[in-house]
Amino acid sequence: MRSSPLSNTAVVIPCYKAAGSIRAVVAEVPEGIGRIYCVNDASPDNLAEVLAELAADDPRVQVVTHEVNGGVGAATVTGYRAAIEGGAKVIVKLDSDGQMDPRLIPALIEPILRGEADYVKGNRFFDIAGVQKMPTVRLIGNAGLSFMSKLSSGLWHLFDPTNGFTAIHADVAAILPLDKLHKRYFFESDLLFRLGTVGAAVSDVPMEAVYGDEKSGLSELDALLKFPWLHARNLFTRVFYNYFLRGFSTASLMLLVGSLLFVFGGIYGVTQWIESARTGVPATAGTVMLSAFPVLLGVQMLLNFLGHDVSASQRPALHPHIARVRVLKARPMGAKAPEAETLAATGTR
Repeated sequence: MRSSPLSNTAVVIPCYKAAGSIRAVVAEVPEGIGRIYCVNDASPDNLAEVLAELAADDPRVQVVTHEVNGGVGAATVTGYRAAIEGGAKVIVKLDSDGQMDPRLIPALIEPILRGEADYVKGNRFFDIAGVQKMPTVRLIGNAGLSFMSKLSSGLWHLFDPTNGFTAIHADVAAILPLDKLHKRYFFESDLLFRLGTVGAAVSDVPMEAVYGDEKSGLSELDALLKFPWLHARNLFTRVFYNYFLRGFSTASLMLLVGSLLFVFGGIYGVTQWIESARTGVPATAGTVMLSAFPVLLGVQMLLNFLGHDVSASQRPALHPHIARVRVLKARPMGAKAPEAETLAATGTR
């Protein structure tokens, strides 16, 4: 008898100062869900007592506790690891503040179950009526963060990168460098970047968010000062990994040659303009063309690269063929393979 998709699905809920809301969130999780991992991230309120009561009332609830507060990213990674060890096939991440409707979980995981996506996230910007309900500061901030996330992750078709209502196939989560993911509020964007580097298929599911009196733990000023630098770091890392280290194509040449031409034309033009201003002698037409032509050609090449990058963001799902990117672990000569690995290698599991 085959188990249902929901029974192979685990829900991870990072919890911090959520004693007043976590009961309602857990109560709305569909009954068919196999496990609910509530990660107490060293919350200073009476969350530990509330979670103990929930675990006693609902056998699906598993409580994991951090002795030291690590941030929402660290708590989510802890939940991911617990879900993977528990044998989950799909892992849903749900916030503990009640802004997300757990009853939408079956719809959220559907693209993964159909084999169309490896990672699915909510998108609060699809419905115009829903966007109008969003607080103005969040609307502007999310629009800016969405553009930066497109650049850094290469997933140009996505929006609303800070949406924490997500689902991931456990096999894909297992190959990600979970230890390197950002520990705090940059976690969702950093995860998209990591998914982009392994070639995972990511999709949006339009949904409505609920805004009450709760206050987001993400500081707008903190995001404004820190997130652009983190996105810039991820952008250069992704481009180096995907276009030069792991692969090389005409797009790589376009980026390399286009950047060199643009920089050369810009530097040459500025130096000639300074020289002309110093001497009072107008630059010749040939000098102007020698500066403008490389800049124009470089811009054209960079736009071609950007077009390739945008078109490459739509990919087939990775988890049906996870062996293509899973790193094989070498063992000393003569060492016997563990039984589980032997079964996996022979396909008899």
